[in-house]
Amino acid sequence: MKVPEGISNPENKVCKLRKSLYGLKQASRQWFAKLHTELLKQGFAQSKNDYSLFIKKTEHHITLAAVYVDDILLTGNHLPTIDALKAHLHAVFSIKDLGVMNYFLGIEVGYLSDGVVLTQKKFTKSLLVDSGFDLHKFAAAPLPINTKLLSDDGDLYANPELYRCLVGKLNFLTHTRPDLCFAVQLLSQFMHSPRVSHVHALHHVLRYVAGSEGQGIILKATDSLTLQAFSDSDWASCPNTRRSITGYILLLGNSPVSWKSKKQGTVSKSSSEAEYRAMAAAASEVTWLVRLLEEIGVNSLKPVTLHCDNQSAIYIAKNPVFHERTKHIEIDCHFTRDKVLEGLIQLTYLPTQSQLADIFTKALPSPQFYQLLSKLGVSSAPPSLRGGVGYTTTPADTIPAKQAHHCRATLSHTGSYPM
Repeated sequence: MKVPEGISNPENKVCKLRKSLYGLKQASRQWFAKLHTELLKQGFAQSKNDYSLFIKKTEHHITLAAVYVDDILLTGNHLPTIDALKAHLHAVFSIKDLGVMNYFLGIEVGYLSDGVVLTQKKFTKSLLVDSGFDLHKFAAAPLPINTKLLSDDGDLYANPELYRCLVGKLNFLTHTRPDLCFAVQLLSQFMHSPRVSHVHALHHVLRYVAGSEGQGIILKATDSLTLQAFSDSDWASCPNTRRSITGYILLLGNSPVSWKSKKQGTVSKSSSEAEYRAMAAAASEVTWLVRLLEEIGVNSLKPVTLHCDNQSAIYIAKNPVFHERTKHIEIDCHFTRDKVLEGLIQLTYLPTQSQLADIFTKALPSPQFYQLLSKLGVSSAPPSLRGGVGYTTTPADTIPAKQAHHCRATLSHTGSYPM
C-alpha cells in the first residue's frame, strides 16, 4: 500500500502489509481461511458438496454451520455444542449473537407448529416502492397466457438501467418465490437491450408481485423424508432462437428445495429431445442434493423418483442403445442413463395436467397456475406471520436446538489475519 500522507518518503517506497484489512481484494479469502481454521479446531469438517457448509458429527449429535461472509447460521440437535461454538467464535472474532434466526440475507423466517415459512416481504415492499410503476391494479398471474417476447419488437426503452435493476431484484426474489421463475427467466434475456414491450411485461410481473407480496414457501416437518423431482420442457418456445425451455423442481417431503427455469443451450429436433435434456438437468441436481443430504445424515433417499410427462424421453433414458434419433445429442445429456442404471433415479410417467414443473416452462392460465402452485408448497404467509420481519418467536431459553441460530462475526483486535 502507499505510504500515508504526512510521512516523509523521499525514495518513493511502498508499505508491505503483514495483516489483511477490509477493502483489499484478498480480505474475504483471508477471512474465510481464518474462519475455516477455527471451525476445524472445533471438530467441524468442510462439506465436500457445499464449501460454505461445515459439519460436526458425533455418535449421537450433529451440528451444522452455514457461512455467508461474516453471517453464520448454526443448527443441530445438541444445544450445548452450539453454545460452545458460539463462545469459541466470540473469543476469537467478537461475534454478535442474534439469537434464533428470523431474518437472514433478506429472507424472513417464521415458525409454525408444523414447520417453517420463508418469505421476503420486506424486500418485496422495497422493490415495489423503488420501481416507480403504478401498481394499484393487481395481476392474477406473473404473465398473460402464451406470452412471447421478441428481441427487436418495438422501441428501445429509455431507461435500461432501471430495467436491469428491477429484473435483478426479481431474480433475488425467486429464492422464496418459485412462481416467478419462468417470468424472470424470460425477462432476463433482454437485459442488454430492453424494449418497451419488455417493460410492459415487467410491469405485469410487478403488478402480480404487488398482489402477492406476503407469498413464500413452507417447509413442513415430517417423520419420513422422501425426495422426488419433476422435469418438463416447452419445445422450441423461444421465438427468437427456437430453443426450448427447461424447468424442474425438487421436493423434499412435500416442500420445495430446488427449482429452475432456463432456456436450453441448443435447438432440439423434437419435443422428446427437449424433454430428455430437461431430465438431464434435473438428474444433475438430484445427484448433488442426494450427496449433500447424505453428508448431513439424511439417508435412504434412493431411488429418487423423477417424474416426466413424455413417454419417448423416458424410453430414451432407459434404453442404452444409440440410434439415429439420439446419436447427435451431447454426451452430457446421457447422464440420466447412468443414474438410472446406478439405481439413483427411477423414471416415472405422469400426465401433463399433474406435471408440477409445467409452471417453470410457460405462462399458464390462472386456474392451472394456481392449481400447480398449491401443490408446490407455495403459500401466502399465515395471518399470524404477516407484517414483515416482526414475527413472534419463542423465548430464547425455550428454543429447541433444532432451530437455527444466527451469529454475525465482527473484526476485532483478535481478528486480524496474516497475509
